[in-house]
Amino acid sequence: MKLNSFARFGCASVLAAFLFGCRGADHNEKPPPPVTVARPQPEPVTAYLDLSGTVAASQTVDLVARVPGYLQSVDFADGASVNAGQLLFVIDPKPYEQQVKLNEAALLRAQSEYDRQKELIKQNATSVANVERWQSERDQAEAQVALAKINLGYTHVTAPFSGRMGRHLVDVGNMVGATGETKLATLEQLSPIYVYFNLNERDALHLGAAMRERGQEPGSGVGKVPVLVGLQNEAGYPHPGTLDFVNFGVSTSSGTLQLRAVLTNEDRVLFPGLFARVRIPLGEPEPMLVVPNRVVGNDQEGDYVLVVAADDTVVRRAIVKGPLTGSDCAIQSGLTAEDRVIVNGLANAQPGEKVSPEPAAASPAP
Repeated sequence: MKLNSFARFGCASVLAAFLFGCRGADHNEKPPPPVTVARPQPEPVTAYLDLSGTVAASQTVDLVARVPGYLQSVDFADGASVNAGQLLFVIDPKPYEQQVKLNEAALLRAQSEYDRQKELIKQNATSVANVERWQSERDQAEAQVALAKINLGYTHVTAPFSGRMGRHLVDVGNMVGATGETKLATLEQLSPIYVYFNLNERDALHLGAAMRERGQEPGSGVGKVPVLVGLQNEAGYPHPGTLDFVNFGVSTSSGTLQLRAVLTNEDRVLFPGLFARVRIPLGEPEPMLVVPNRVVGNDQEGDYVLVVAADDTVVRRAIVKGPLTGSDCAIQSGLTAEDRVIVNGLANAQPGEKVSPEPAAASPAP
């Protein structure tokens, strides 16, 4: 009886060890995790410089009272768009109208006396000195009339160019211009409009080289180099313009070169003070390999993507990124058209470990 018990116990132990051993083997031989792979697609891509800029009015003027007087009217709404020559302010013109009449009367008298003296000199009834004196009086009276008319014109403040008004700074009934020029409002021209931005020395050299490849000298780029602008809340760069100004040289303090783009801004979407995204194309489109931007990683060693080697092992591949094209990223170097790039299942992929790659579904033709 005891021998049979021991025999049964031994057989049970061997059977249990065999079963648990099989389960452990099944656990260690778990299949590689699945990932989705796709080959980089060649597409025509334009190389760009992406920069930051600031929107500024193409013209700005502070409207001031150039003659003293009481402000009689404000003839615009704060923030309104106005046309060149439009009346904006009126300073009480009555004193200046009377001054014109007074000076015209003095001119009439001086002219009359001068004419009389010229007749008398023919009869030797007066002196040449008298004739010259009244000629001088006549000329001075003419100058006084002209000056009085200029001052009368200053009582009507008009827009020197078309643009958008700020708020008026002086209310009707206040004395202006009594102790100097009184600022009344500010007018800014928004169409066309400027965008200022800076290039560092490396990008400035890069842009100059690209212009030479297109047969342009860097100094001749004004008015010819296209510039694209986008705002923070806009997709892409919907506002086209051209390079309008390049400063003399690189600033020794900041190490940057200031440039300016001019845009028509007919819809008045851009206005001064806005932050702008600026893009300058560096040439014609060239074929580049493109991958989804979300698969591009970055660490201390630089940019990379994960690819699956021929033996289904994950490999970290260092790359040099090119321009972004929507949700995709162009690759300047580091990949070939035959590489299998992991596009889904990146969390399951570790460099040096095997995976089970599956090809991504083909994208629909555009």
